[in-house]
Amino acid sequence: MHDFMALPGAGRVRLENLVTPACYTGGSGPGFAPIALTIAGGRITEGPADTHLDMGGRIVLPCGVDMHTHLDKGHIWQRAPNPDGTFAGALETVGADRAANWSAGDVRRRMDFSLRCAFAHGTRAIRTHLDSVPPQDEITWPVFAELRADWAGRIELQGVCLVGIEDVSAHGAYARTADLVQAHGGVLGAVAYPLPDIAERVRFVLDMAQARRLAVDFHVDETLDPGSAVLRVIAEAVLETGFAHRVVVGHCCSLSTQGEAESARTLDLVAEAGISVVSLPMCNLYLQDRQAGRTPRYRGITLVQEMAARGIPLAFASDNTRDPFYAYGDMDLLEVLREAVRIGHLDHGKELWPMTVNETPARICGFAQQPLSPGAPADLLLFNARSWTELFARPQSDRIVMRAGRAIARNLPSFAELDDLMEGA
Repeated sequence: MHDFMALPGAGRVRLENLVTPACYTGGSGPGFAPIALTIAGGRITEGPADTHLDMGGRIVLPCGVDMHTHLDKGHIWQRAPNPDGTFAGALETVGADRAANWSAGDVRRRMDFSLRCAFAHGTRAIRTHLDSVPPQDEITWPVFAELRADWAGRIELQGVCLVGIEDVSAHGAYARTADLVQAHGGVLGAVAYPLPDIAERVRFVLDMAQARRLAVDFHVDETLDPGSAVLRVIAEAVLETGFAHRVVVGHCCSLSTQGEAESARTLDLVAEAGISVVSLPMCNLYLQDRQAGRTPRYRGITLVQEMAARGIPLAFASDNTRDPFYAYGDMDLLEVLREAVRIGHLDHGKELWPMTVNETPARICGFAQQPLSPGAPADLLLFNARSWTELFARPQSDRIVMRAGRAIARNLPSFAELDDLMEGA
């Protein structure tokens, strides 16, 4: 097969004998379709080519879109490890580290580190949640704005404010946060869990978003307690208010422990309300059903197959990276897709859902679509694999990432770069 690092840098190049999942060419099912791509001027184009390259049946995919991350938390594990691997341990540890260490310089360096990882792995767009309880909001959002400008043309960024639903009210700090989000062109968010007045608080979020013409992104039911049913509350509120903007919910773990009839009623409402879902399989597998000295019984993943059957827009994403909520990860969406397929038993269904880490999250978030068709940017992932089993059998560390038709140098940053941030913490 051709050495992509030696790709011609000019002229019109035609990559022949490629394959891509059938969904990218208008087909269906789990199989692959043959495809040839002509690249000129940084875009996929039509017409004759100057150079023809036989790709030997390699898989090609569009670059990734990671729609649920926490760049501001990333890479603090060395100074703030989770003491017991639990959700409660993660909350407490992150809160203490944020109060002690999250200066603008600290947040900026860790976020930029994660962005370099994501870029090297082939991600073109990211939505990140940002801890926004005062005074952290005034520190982190300006850093986010700087990084969004710095990374323009490489990774497109969206920001979502993250606060606990108990801090949401019609007035006070959350209204100020909503104004800050609007000023930065962000998305309004909250972590939603059962409270006696949860329906009222959800409506506060929707009302503030509606007034500011903002999309909404909730963390929802990140627990295996079957009594946690906030997702249904959100769906009912969206239907009753006629909320006019995009609504995304993430996690939704409790659906997996509820009875079939109850979860089905909730999913029917989610579909009717037009809500999109992002599943975070690696983080949920790490945290959910963790008890000392006991093997976990549940995987934590939400009901992704049942959602797909209802036509609910669904994506997978990285979530946390090397912080108390998830000790591992590297902002690699191929790893996310591979683990989602394994954890969710998606490999014997009608399809493997490759679009859940690129075109579907782009559509959900409002990022530009980049199909494998003429006119689209030549932002491509090329793998030394010809089938699903070959693709998922290895980390694909030898993948080729093409941006604007050129293979990038895939230089992953060394973790040692952050050592000084961890010293004395």
